[in-house]
Amino acid sequence: MLKIKKLYKFVIASMVTAFISLASTAHADTIKIALAEPPSDELAHIFVALDRAKAMGLDYEWTAFADEELAIQAILGGQMDIGFGTPYSVMQRSKAPVRIIFQMSKLKFFPVSSQKYSKLEDLNGEPIMLHSRGGGTDSIANVIEDKLGIKFGDRSYVPGSSNRIAALIAGQTDATIVDLSNKNKLVKLQGDKFNVLPMFEVDASDEALFANLDWMKANSESVDIFVKALVSVYRDMHNDPSMVKRETDPEGPIGQLPKEVLEGLDGFFSDAVAGGLYHPNGGGMQAAMADLEWYSKAGQLEGDMSTLDPNDFWYFAPLEKATK
Repeated sequence: MLKIKKLYKFVIASMVTAFISLASTAHADTIKIALAEPPSDELAHIFVALDRAKAMGLDYEWTAFADEELAIQAILGGQMDIGFGTPYSVMQRSKAPVRIIFQMSKLKFFPVSSQKYSKLEDLNGEPIMLHSRGGGTDSIANVIEDKLGIKFGDRSYVPGSSNRIAALIAGQTDATIVDLSNKNKLVKLQGDKFNVLPMFEVDASDEALFANLDWMKANSESVDIFVKALVSVYRDMHNDPSMVKRETDPEGPIGQLPKEVLEGLDGFFSDAVAGGLYHPNGGGMQAAMADLEWYSKAGQLEGDMSTLDPNDFWYFAPLEKATK
């Protein structure tokens, strides 16, 4: 696990200050954020939002877990306060009142294949390579089957879109589902050798911000600051995607990434915004309803969608305050 070491002195100072001054019970001393992966270009805008939140008085530290499941369990166990992921099945079966408060990104994944296939229906009965069992690409495959009335053949699992692209190029698979960035790389480098298969529009969440509802109500000031910072970045990013690179702290976790990654930030976020990866106002009810439909069809929620209450999965108050 990785942590922001440069914040240790700041956190200690904040704890000392808490002993000698009155603090609001609705404001956490230091919120603990659970990332489902190490810092990467895809999280650059999130760290910009964290920097803005820090300037507004938010104290935080983050931990990167090996996968989403571990991050979710850390939230359920109370070791961490806020996590990234889409824990719909966990929310439904768990007694812990976990709720989503912000849509970080949509499920904008793309089926790509060798030239053996030209449309999704051609994959009926054919093997496909996905990220992980029960994960986002697995749910996409389930919904494709449901919508088109097809059935994929054997499913194999290789984490990481870049690794699946490498497998496709090496001939280890003829079909996979990858993220926007790696789809664009494939088209740019070897677009004449592979196909991007036409895909229906998806507004459901790939990554979302979630936490225990009781903790959020007890620490509403901290939650409101973080969500307000996120909304400001998402809106600014839609107006000018290059702001992410300009506001990235060169001394922070994103600023320490390889030079070639940093040089690609403008292109990545320009493509992501143009491709509809982000909702400028954090999704809200629109995202919640899309999620219930998607994850019901994906088999990660039980019961007919008409019987599901979005308030059982989302806590809308912080976003409503931030978008007024």
